[in-house]
Amino acid sequence: MQTDSATKANAVHPLGVGAAAVAVSSWGLATVIVKGIDMGSLAIGAYRFTIFGIVLVAFLATKGTPLTARVMRESMWGGIALGADIAFFFSAVKLTSVANATVIGSLQPVVIALVSVPMFGERISPRNLVLGAVAVGGAIAVVLFGADDGTSSITGDALAVGALISWAAYFIFSRRAKEKITSNEYTAGTSIWTAAINIPLAIAFGQSLAWPSTTSWVWLLILAFGSGVLGHQMMNWSIQQIPLWISSTFTLLIPVIAAIAAWIWLNEPLSAAQVVAMGVVLGALAGIITATDDRSTRQRLRLRLRLRRR
Repeated sequence: MQTDSATKANAVHPLGVGAAAVAVSSWGLATVIVKGIDMGSLAIGAYRFTIFGIVLVAFLATKGTPLTARVMRESMWGGIALGADIAFFFSAVKLTSVANATVIGSLQPVVIALVSVPMFGERISPRNLVLGAVAVGGAIAVVLFGADDGTSSITGDALAVGALISWAAYFIFSRRAKEKITSNEYTAGTSIWTAAINIPLAIAFGQSLAWPSTTSWVWLLILAFGSGVLGHQMMNWSIQQIPLWISSTFTLLIPVIAAIAAWIWLNEPLSAAQVVAMGVVLGALAGIITATDDRSTRQRLRLRLRLRRR
């Protein structure tokens, strides 16, 4: 018989699903927003995380919960993982094709699934394993069918693997921190750590941190408050409400949202094969949520019956 703690670990909160959807949508749109900023990628990351880090710290202070040494300690590994992910990924796309880097990154749900089961007691049904594999395949297809010819390299691919591991680690550390600090504190702490990592890296790679132009500032603020404050806050909260592997699987929507946004605002072509692949991703994710929500409902009913018998 499944324990109460295991039931809780596999519970799916509808608002958690919605929060994850909002987060990945904001991250997908960020891909298009970045194109409007005339700055180096690491410099953008440095400004982005510094801005929303300062905003969140100020917000916490107004709530009477200033950023403390304990919060910085508990958010350190998540912040380092997120900072490493950004550094690895942006370095990877300099050396290998964007398609290679994105496809490797799309394997994150696989890594999370391997970890979340033994570490957090999450259960993934055979049906959801199949649907998850279909979603991963669909996300990869979205990238490959729309990929331009690019130069690949073993070094670049290795850096993309580093980004994959760092991105997965960020999700894992985010889940582990949920019992120690609030999602607001965690998001603020990780943003400060990420900015602290990206600032020296931007300087090391020769990217200017000079005061941005007015146009760049507008896009930076949209990026900071959209994919930054909104995106990371929603995902960090979502990770506390639904199984980690489901939050991770939702990231497969990022290339879908990015491709659609680029088609709408940048006039980038969208092939019929990509549209079909997007439908596959959306259908697989819908199947996962439906199946998991039904199972979660049955688990809650069984738990209530056991409590009544006691």
